[in-house]
Amino acid sequence: MVRTYEVMYIVRPDVEEADLDKLIEGFEKNVTDGGGEVKGTEKMGRRRLAYTVRKFNDGFYVLMTIVAGGSLVSEIERRLRVSEQVIKFITVRIDEEEKRLAKIKAIRDTKVKRSALPSAHEAVEAAEEAHPAAVQASTEAAAV
Repeated sequence: MVRTYEVMYIVRPDVEEADLDKLIEGFEKNVTDGGGEVKGTEKMGRRRLAYTVRKFNDGFYVLMTIVAGGSLVSEIERRLRVSEQVIKFITVRIDEEEKRLAKIKAIRDTKVKRSALPSAHEAVEAAEEAHPAAVQASTEAAAV
């Protein structure tokens, strides 16, 4: 079954920029060769890690969004695990989250926004413009 996944991995900080690009292209090629599709790849740059991982305190973060089957994802994870440049990775299935967000957005679109409704002050002004004599009579009656 084809699903959408986010694969985030952290590459060692001592890897050169050219080698990092090759590594990213290699993982993208693995996905496309396996029958999947790479929706997007984002290099998030060098960041400090929350805790020391394999004696490293920082690393290059890379986020890949892919559409693939479960067997292909397990193969990508295996390759990430055996790669010496990758120090940490995580794979998250996001298709259920996308469905949930689409459902919430559809519900929100059906509701009328309060900002679209006229306020009480604007309603009084509109009534004054339409019937100035009626509004004046009602305010005089309220004053008495």
